Amino acid sequence: MASYDLVIIGTGPGGYVCAVRAAQLGMKVAVVEKNATLGGTCLNVGCMPSKALLHASEMFEEAGHSFAKMGISVSEPKLDLPAMMNFKQQGIDGNVKGVDFLMKKNKIDVIHGKGKVLGTGKVEVSGGDGKTQVVETKHIVIATGSDIARLKGIEIDEKRIVSSTGALSLDKVPSSLLIVGAGVIGLELGSVWHRLGAKVTVVEFLDRILPGTDGEVAKQFQRILEKQGFAFKLGAKVTGVDTSGKTLSASVEPAAGGAAEKLEADVVLVCIGRVPYTEGLGLKEAGVALDNRGRVQIDLHFATSVKGIYAIGDVVAGPMLAHKAEDEGVACAEILAGQAGHVNYDAIPGVVYTTPEVSSVGKTEEELKQAGVAYTVGKFPFTANGRSKVNQTTDGFVKILADAKTDRVLGVHIIGREAGELIHEACVLMEFGGSAEDLARTCHAHPTRSEAVKEAALAVGKRAIHM
Repeated sequence: MASYDLVIIGTGPGGYVCAVRAAQLGMKVAVVEKNATLGGTCLNVGCMPSKALLHASEMFEEAGHSFAKMGISVSEPKLDLPAMMNFKQQGIDGNVKGVDFLMKKNKIDVIHGKGKVLGTGKVEVSGGDGKTQVVETKHIVIATGSDIARLKGIEIDEKRIVSSTGALSLDKVPSSLLIVGAGVIGLELGSVWHRLGAKVTVVEFLDRILPGTDGEVAKQFQRILEKQGFAFKLGAKVTGVDTSGKTLSASVEPAAGGAAEKLEADVVLVCIGRVPYTEGLGLKEAGVALDNRGRVQIDLHFATSVKGIYAIGDVVAGPMLAHKAEDEGVACAEILAGQAGHVNYDAIPGVVYTTPEVSSVGKTEEELKQAGVAYTVGKFPFTANGRSKVNQTTDGFVKILADAKTDRVLGVHIIGREAGELIHEACVLMEFGGSAEDLARTCHAHPTRSEAVKEAALAVGKRAIHM
């Protein structure tokens, strides 16, 4: 029977990063993976392949609509979808091989099969060949991530009615795409297929898009997407999809109740969120407590209700983000090694990788109002940013929320080109407890989009220069 210091179930960003850090700290580590390749949802059917298609489709859009106004004359671009999918696959393969390399480099054993917790110190692994083995270990980390959330009464076949997984591998551009859910994943994948020629309609149960983001940002983002050609039906729900015809027919009702209408579409994408993946892990039998949403309950040190068993990432509470899982993986490994691992949940950024991008870190205005925190706002539009003007990419703004008494930055929200890159100076500032004044007095290179962040910080003190 193999014996380890640490066995991690799942090799997504949380699991493999936890394994690498634990190995760096001198532990004998093994990872258990049920799929043929390492990297989890993120590398194989999530974050990374979607970014490849977002980038490729944006280039297609640029070539068809933006090159001419910059004085670049090209013939009308033609889509080669199989080649674009191959481009996506090359990215997946490169990243997966990278994780394989990290396992070998850090002498981490990879055990392929479905892991099951038998209790403190024991993991059963069932291989694809039907054989099982029991692995002994001092510590177990559950890093099994999340699965797509399903809509009752609507069966996903990954051909006509698809999840995010199927939407990454369509064999042709649908003439019409109906997206159920106006969250991050739906809007990103909707952007891909809209740029490639699909007519996109988004149905959202709430009366707004991007639940949880700053309300002002969400409103402007919706206007920008509508200008691009998206159609939205907010405060509505899809109650069923008739698959009998040549095209799909979805029944859409007002969320508050009322008469249904029919919407025709070639493909329906169900994107209503994700749920923790705990199926077949033996958690209930082992005595591992779950909360009322099916997430593994942990304390501040990632420990579950059973001694020696820990959990990180999408399978526990908090934002379902790869980088949150990575930070938890590092912190958990350090705690197991007797160090002081820590994650600052107030400084975890979120990004929507559309065009323009949306990024945020910290509190929204709505959250600060609800908590009764007095705050000041500094805003700066990209229409007043020199670099954005000359590039003709002026959609959006930067908004900084600072404590009214201390000036400490409590939240930063950006909508605009490269917002996902711009957010990180705010993350660093907030990690060090910095103020809007600190950011305002930090020299920023000119001309850059980052100057808009500095100007927003100046605007907190009502002294923006270029507005």
